[in-house]
Amino acid sequence: MSSSSVRPMSDAQFKKLAKIIYDRSGIHFPETKKYIIESRLTHRLVELEMEDYDQYTAFLTMGPYQSDEFQEMFNRITINETSFFRNEPQLTVFERQVLPELLEARSSTKRLRVWSAACSTGEEPFTLAIIVHRTLGVRLKDWNIEIMGTDISERALNVANKGEYSSYAMRSTPELVKNRYFKENNGLWTIDEQIRSMVTFELHNLKDRLAAKRHGIWDVIFCRNVMIYFDDEMKKRVVGMFADQLAPDGTLFIGHSENIRDVNDHFESLPYTQGFCYRPLKAGVSKAA
Repeated sequence: MSSSSVRPMSDAQFKKLAKIIYDRSGIHFPETKKYIIESRLTHRLVELEMEDYDQYTAFLTMGPYQSDEFQEMFNRITINETSFFRNEPQLTVFERQVLPELLEARSSTKRLRVWSAACSTGEEPFTLAIIVHRTLGVRLKDWNIEIMGTDISERALNVANKGEYSSYAMRSTPELVKNRYFKENNGLWTIDEQIRSMVTFELHNLKDRLAAKRHGIWDVIFCRNVMIYFDDEMKKRVVGMFADQLAPDGTLFIGHSENIRDVNDHFESLPYTQGFCYRPLKAGVSKAA
């Protein structure tokens, strides 16, 4: 069977599939993105020997392998585009402004918790671990550092757990960091074991508020470059979840191309240029217009 045997996706089939994706992940594909879904799934239908998208939708929603197939579909329709030390000016705000304040505030408990939500293949949480490691230095042994990376894609998390990356993933990484925290072999860069041990990974859907609640309160939450795929309703739900799971003096970082102004009743923006970061509003304080 070849791709030419698969009948083109109709508008009705696209709407049905887009609703399944939205209901399960919160990711919104408008009709203008129909060609993306179709181009990325046609080969999957060939593999399954299906001729049209009605068959595929039935397989995705009623078959015994529907959960596994959703993962397979999601892996194909999303692009996990990331790198180490992505958007370095924002990371500098974390390292030089936010992190020192939090370490001082937690000096009695010596416990720091960081959540990298929608972490893709793990470059972000490993980057944060490197920053924490070089900030604390020899003091690290006295601290309980918890860094968790979560994502909806099993395939992405498998890469993260392996801790091996291509040169492309390293493209934004300073040479000093490469030399200190990685080993290169045949074009693959392996993360230092001490940094690897600072990070745990877990499958998590940002629609699952109960799962987030089970992990308790975080001091820092990074959620960058995923809310651009959400509509306002989903963004509001996710921002509300982050507000529930963030310490009163904690900090939320979002992507530089994202905006939560219209869905935010919980946070105030911090005055750091290029920071794109927020702190929870104090009880009884209204968000400024």
